[in-house]
Amino acid sequence: MDWLKEFPAMSEDNLRALKQTIDVGFRAITREHGEAIERFFDPLKAFLIASERLLTQSPWWAVVTAVALLVLVATRSLKLVAGTVITLLLIGYFGMWEDTMKTVSMIFVCTVVALVVGLPIGILTSRSNWLQRLIIPLLDVMQTMPSFVYLIPVVMFLGIGKVPGLIAVVIYALPPVIRFTNLGIRLVSADLMEAAQAFGASTWQKIWRIQLPLALPTIMGGVNQTIMMSLSMVVVASMIGVQGLGQPVLKAISNQYFTMGLFNGIAIVGIAIIFDRASQAYGRRLQRHSELTHG
Repeated sequence: MDWLKEFPAMSEDNLRALKQTIDVGFRAITREHGEAIERFFDPLKAFLIASERLLTQSPWWAVVTAVALLVLVATRSLKLVAGTVITLLLIGYFGMWEDTMKTVSMIFVCTVVALVVGLPIGILTSRSNWLQRLIIPLLDVMQTMPSFVYLIPVVMFLGIGKVPGLIAVVIYALPPVIRFTNLGIRLVSADLMEAAQAFGASTWQKIWRIQLPLALPTIMGGVNQTIMMSLSMVVVASMIGVQGLGQPVLKAISNQYFTMGLFNGIAIVGIAIIFDRASQAYGRRLQRHSELTHG
């Protein structure tokens, strides 16, 4: 039974060798293809910079008015509009306007990218049980993996900056869009799909004219979760150069500036509440409309 005593040491050596092999291979890939990968994400960088400039360089009153109108259209609630305006005015009064606009632009771009990537994957997943069995465990891993882990490969490939942070946030916030899109389409009535089939609807017509409109309330739930997860990643992403409200919070943690951390943390919470209430209210409106139209 002496071999049992040697087994842990052998396993540890093998594991160490495996880790070294993976790390060396990963570094070789980053050295060889890192520049090409950076160029691939240049359009995304341009989109983020344009969004950030639009919000930071526009007059504060124009931004407040635009956000208030969007909240009004989404919620039809004057109370939420008033709360939104008061929150934004307080953010500006306490000198956090520019950082807040940078954070909002980051969340906007992350949500758009997550939708562009996640919606097609969710649609494909809803149409294949085999693909669903493959995708769901991957989403489970993505949602349970510590957020700091996402920073390692992104930084190795792209270094420090806005785009690496954006990609890390998107990866962390992507699963809800895929999950809710898959769920929403699968909840569409089979009888309704059979009727569409009987009328000669093509596959794309059934997806775009029946399944996606009916699944939209559920998909909005995924959008809401994506926005919330993106905001929760703001502070973590600030560690690799993402500007916004996360950097003052990180600075406050490092230097024990309680007031700075508290104020910027409250600003993040305020933005989160605005996004959450607006997206939830819009989802409920879509749900009621769907029930009235197809119920």
